[in-house]
Amino acid sequence: MIFPKALKVGDKIGFFSPSSPATAFAPNRFKRAKFYLESQGFQLVEGQLTGCSDSYRSGSIQERAEELNRLIRDPEVRCIMSTIGGSNSNSLLPYVDYEALRNDPKIIIGYSDVTALLLGIYAQTGLITFYGPALVASFGEFPPLVEETFKSFKEILCSNLESYKYTMPMAWTDIKHDWETQDSAKPTYSNEWQFLGRGQIRGRIIGGNLNTMAGIWGSQYMPEIRSGDILLIEDSLKGIETVERSFAHLMACGVFEKVGAIILGKHELFNDKGTGRTPLDVLLEVLNGKNVPILYGFDSCHTHPMLVTPLGVQACIDFERQTLSLESQWLLAN
Repeated sequence: MIFPKALKVGDKIGFFSPSSPATAFAPNRFKRAKFYLESQGFQLVEGQLTGCSDSYRSGSIQERAEELNRLIRDPEVRCIMSTIGGSNSNSLLPYVDYEALRNDPKIIIGYSDVTALLLGIYAQTGLITFYGPALVASFGEFPPLVEETFKSFKEILCSNLESYKYTMPMAWTDIKHDWETQDSAKPTYSNEWQFLGRGQIRGRIIGGNLNTMAGIWGSQYMPEIRSGDILLIEDSLKGIETVERSFAHLMACGVFEKVGAIILGKHELFNDKGTGRTPLDVLLEVLNGKNVPILYGFDSCHTHPMLVTPLGVQACIDFERQTLSLESQWLLAN
């Protein structure tokens, strides 16, 4: 495994748009997000496609790959963060400068469609990557939710810890507002994590956005699911029929025969099509009695606030104490 160095206040964070052009279609939220991170003491370095749009994407495949590679090759950039997700970050995978990342490991962070890059980079280099906030989507939110997201960002990425116990946020939201007209904090719901299992389960955390993983499944960019892994999966804006299909795909691939446990994140604006069922209900139906321990409702997903999850590190779910902890190194000391 390769570990990036811990981030320090004053470091440069580069941002890029590997799929959707959020800096173009949400300029007000982008400006707010950039100001927020700068106010926390970081220097932001914009990717070359900032403000650009090619309809559904920020630029061509080659342009998007070059935007990412320029940040990878910049020795002053210590963290590379996506602006948002989208649908086609996997197009960049053949063109990423993996050798440059091996020679100068840095923090790579994002979520949703960026799962393809996080897992692809980990598979090709062994570099620990981070399922966590994206610039525009996450840090453009209003307090107090953005502050809780940043708290997790700082605790995980600006420390020299080799263990960490997650704390459940007291509240969360997936309420949808127009990004360009939103001017206040969103209403929230009381939070709950459900621990369905017994004892302690230890394993490597791997995974991310379930729909995105289908776009790299079976390729050299999808890490092999190992026996005992803790599988992190979450999705957004999907109907119950799509979620059932995705879970059934994992079953057909034998994933549930291997994993030691599942972390199922919250599903943003899940459409149950009038059934009254939750993603957990669907997963349990697909498992059909198979004994796979589940932590349901974890806040490393499309909802706010968002907790940072290192991919490729050892973790422990304690079903008796109802805790999730990281138990192996994910960063190098500065």
